[in-house]
Amino acid sequence: MDNFVVSARKYRPQTFDTVVGQKHITTTLKNAIKNHQLAHAFLFCGPRGVGKTTCARILAKTINCENLQPNGEACDKCPSCVSFNDGASLNIHELDAASNNSVDDIRALVEQVRFAPQAGKYKVYIVDEVHMLSASAFNAFLKTLEEPPGYAIFILATTEKHKILPTILSRCQIFDFKRITNNDTVEHLEEIVENEHLNAEKAALQVIAQKSEGCMRDALSILDKIVSFTDGKLTYQNTIDNLNILDEDYYFKMLECLLQQDLAGLMLLYDEINRKGFEGDMVLNGFAEFIRNLLVCQDSKAASLLDVVEGLQQKYLDFAKKVSASLLVSALNILNEAEINYKQARNKRLHVEMALIKLNFLQQAIELASENGVVIKKKRIDGPVAFREKKIEPLQIIAQPQAPKDTSARLYIAKETPGKTTTKEDVKPIVEEKKTVAQNPLPKAKPQISTRVQSPVSKQTLLDAIKAKVGKEYDVTEVENPEPLELCRLQSTWLAYSDELLQQNKHAAAMTFRAAELMIVDDENFKIFVHTTVQKKQIELERLFVMEKICALFKNRMLNFQIEFSQSDEEPEDVKPVLNSRQRFEIMAEKNPALKLLKDKLKLNIDY
Repeated sequence: MDNFVVSARKYRPQTFDTVVGQKHITTTLKNAIKNHQLAHAFLFCGPRGVGKTTCARILAKTINCENLQPNGEACDKCPSCVSFNDGASLNIHELDAASNNSVDDIRALVEQVRFAPQAGKYKVYIVDEVHMLSASAFNAFLKTLEEPPGYAIFILATTEKHKILPTILSRCQIFDFKRITNNDTVEHLEEIVENEHLNAEKAALQVIAQKSEGCMRDALSILDKIVSFTDGKLTYQNTIDNLNILDEDYYFKMLECLLQQDLAGLMLLYDEINRKGFEGDMVLNGFAEFIRNLLVCQDSKAASLLDVVEGLQQKYLDFAKKVSASLLVSALNILNEAEINYKQARNKRLHVEMALIKLNFLQQAIELASENGVVIKKKRIDGPVAFREKKIEPLQIIAQPQAPKDTSARLYIAKETPGKTTTKEDVKPIVEEKKTVAQNPLPKAKPQISTRVQSPVSKQTLLDAIKAKVGKEYDVTEVENPEPLELCRLQSTWLAYSDELLQQNKHAAAMTFRAAELMIVDDENFKIFVHTTVQKKQIELERLFVMEKICALFKNRMLNFQIEFSQSDEEPEDVKPVLNSRQRFEIMAEKNPALKLLKDKLKLNIDY
């Protein structure tokens, strides 16, 4: 009992050939090792339990192997391989980023990179769950990851690649691990069962593979649990009992009740399932997957997508012939909506029963048959669909003798004689004529063109008349000519306004106005120089009031000023740049060339 090792550790792959379901990655890594084309940083990403950390360890062991095999595998006999298998290798460092995600942890890792390996070619650093690192830790890792020493190789593993900074992704060679298929999982479980001398049905192993959902570690853990439960005799029935999986036979019985529209039998069957301890959402999810499998069996081309235990394929094919595709699609829609709204329902059982009732009468709702038993289908329109247009009869207008009037869009007013003035009583309002609709349509009259020539009248637009009226009522005053800016007058007005601020007890603003320096730019602009931001804000607060006085003084409303900071005449002293370690060493090596010779012979690296 003390020597028991779980299957996930006992049967962990030790070579690339024993890795399950990742042929595209193991082949690439072996070819890179044989051709000596190793990258300095790798990123292994994919779902949990698919072999990311396992491949990282195998890669670390293989590149340090002293007797590399022709097929790119490690020998497992040299001192480097033996120390790795015993967990005593000094060239391989593993870091769990989930618990060591701070900047200090990454800085400690960077400090270790400076030291060359004591034995072997490479020092390998495996960082698991690298997406858990903080943003500052990622930034501390960037420089070392971009330009590491020639003997350092980084292998990063993560399940969430989207959380890693793009700058990290661009510095790594990315390998995407895929989920392990059920067939590969079953084959691996059969090898383990054979090595452990256990009795297991293939259907039981298929159920385990489906339950693991592509995770080999979960599959091996489930296998250990069921072996302990069944005392080494794995059957289909005791496997589904242990994993709390509803038997497929219940789904076939539910489908028979639906086809016969046996509501009572369907409700009793669900009650039996409920008394066995299965929740409603599990029934909805399982029945939806069952309906999906039947829909897949409708077409022989998609039959390969059917992934069920051994012995049920033919049963699925037989039942698929009894059900129409429209019924299956509608049933999937009902089950999907019921599963989505399951969490919000207060009475869970009633919610599931309502979904089953809809399914029971679904066939009757879909097949709207005529008296002859022919299914009524909607007509299919192949041509383009046009909108219906409602014809509107034209309005008939009763012709009445009217005086000819001008139909132009512009209004004209005849000029009055000088001796006559126009009053309000003389101007008649223009009233729009009402159009009456005749009861009986009359023939359209041809438009008549008036041939009468009017006497030439001097016309005036409505806008001209308004301008003339406004000009009579209001006197237009001429704008005075603006005066150019003068520095003396400007400064006196500026200081006078500072005195007004003192009378208003605004001492700080008054001192700011007196300390400011004025400079004229052109006839309409001048600049004000201040020393601090506070002074600038104080002048901005008084801008409107002081500009009102200045504009009135120079008779120009277009005057404006800008506030700038005064520049000191003193030039800053030259600051000597701070030198890093490499620059200081180069300066020392120029004075004493023996230092460079010492560095090259001892193979020393200079820290940045």
